[in-house]
Formats: sequence, structure tokens, C-alpha cells
Amino acid sequence: MLTVEVKVGLKKGVADPEGANTRKSLELLGFEGIEEVRSLKVYRIAMDSEDEEKARERVEEMCKKLLTNPVIHTYEISTL
Repeated sequence: MLTVEVKVGLKKGVADPEGANTRKSLELLGFEGIEEVRSLKVYRIAMDSEDEEKARERVEEMCKKLLTNPVIHTYEISTL
């Protein structure tokens, strides 16, 4: 079994209201010097494959078909 992690984030310039609200809340709690907070989604996918290259190809396809919107998202795939 192989576990793959996909980190999905917003591209630069795309509004991130969750990150902005978190930054504001941290400042209200007294945390100073925070310039930016960006939110990420992380998917951990356990696959029955032992072939890392084939697993990565399948996850690329998952990202393109469901997990991301190429207009607003970036993503990074890594194996654990």
C-alpha cells in the first residue's frame, strides 16, 4: 500500500477569506507581526499500488478531475 498526500492551495492573487479571517482573529488575540495567512486543504490518499510512478499519475488525474480547479488552485503531490 502507498499513501499519497495532496496539498491544495489558492493561487497568488485569489482571495482567501478563510486565511484573512484567521489572520484577523490572531491579531485580535494579540499575535503581532503576522503578514499573511493562507489556507490549504490536505488530502491523504491510501492506494493499493506499490508503483510510485503509476500512483502519482492516478493522483494527477484525480486532481485534474475533482480535487482542484486549475483556474484558482495550485497543488503539490508527495508520497509518504
